[in-house]
Amino acid sequence: MSYSRRRLPHCYEIGVPMFVTFRLEGSLPQGRHFPIDCMSSGQAFVHMDRLLDAAGSGPTYLHDEAVALSVSEHIRAGDGERYDLHEWVIMPNHVHLLVTPWCQVSWLLQTLKGRSARDANMLLARSGAFWQGESYDRLVRDAEEFRRIGTYIALNPVRAGLAKEPELYRWSGRWAGLKAHAG
Repeated sequence: MSYSRRRLPHCYEIGVPMFVTFRLEGSLPQGRHFPIDCMSSGQAFVHMDRLLDAAGSGPTYLHDEAVALSVSEHIRAGDGERYDLHEWVIMPNHVHLLVTPWCQVSWLLQTLKGRSARDANMLLARSGAFWQGESYDRLVRDAEEFRRIGTYIALNPVRAGLAKEPELYRWSGRWAGLKAHAG
């Protein structure tokens, strides 16, 4: 097991499923306040995710079809090699993954975020930070939590009003899985 801490604590274990969320640099409103003294870390995460889903401030580069396609290709490229990809979704300003890593997680995330940022910046003819430096992640504790997180990820575009059903949202594992089995 590997443990590190920046602003948030990070605990990784190769072969153990984990939930990862990373977002675009500047995608949360400045001066936001999370009353952490009366919120669990899970409640704070949901509060932050609702702000991201509203996309009320900051960039939404992942709404660009070419950028979303590029990021989805980078996500899917690691499946079966660096990790098992169980569920994923690309929202306009953030990404959720449910993966079982088969390599050092810090390297995995650095590689995935670095390569996708480089390509996205090229597509957008921009430079500078693309992803927020630190990701949110947590080890999945048991089969019930795994199921709950998978459902949470799949329903994220539905809750945000981007699709009526998870299978109808193009930038997700549900859509990709549906299309892969339809052909």
